[in-house]
Amino acid sequence: MTTTREFAERQTSGAVRCSDAERDRVGARLQEAAGEGRLSLGEVEDRMAKVYAARYRHELDDLVADLPPVAGAATGWGGVLAAARQQLAADWAAMRQGGLATRRTLAYAAVVLTLVALAMIAFVLVLHGISGGPEPHHHFGRH
Repeated sequence: MTTTREFAERQTSGAVRCSDAERDRVGARLQEAAGEGRLSLGEVEDRMAKVYAARYRHELDDLVADLPPVAGAATGWGGVLAAARQQLAADWAAMRQGGLATRRTLAYAAVVLTLVALAMIAFVLVLHGISGGPEPHHHFGRH
């Protein structure tokens, strides 16, 4: 059990408790590092034991401090959009080098994208209702 003195020291030091999700992220990073050949199996096992014993964020940070940051580690929608941009750029570059077969592929892709866009528009219209009358298509605020 934590004594009052230990608790007071941690509060004044600014230590923040870590979450299970943070432990899982550090564990995944350690496994990636092992896959890259940066850590031996013994080092991973030792650090993983410390990951799940860690109580504070700085303890987790110390376990991966000697590893390089993950390339393209953007998270959330920023990461998704960055990955999509990279993929589109790579696809565009491949198509520019391809010639006639790629032009056909580009034409098919344009047709498919147009059909997908039309399907999405139709879905939104059906979802919101298509109404020709003065009555609003939704009933927000009505009982």
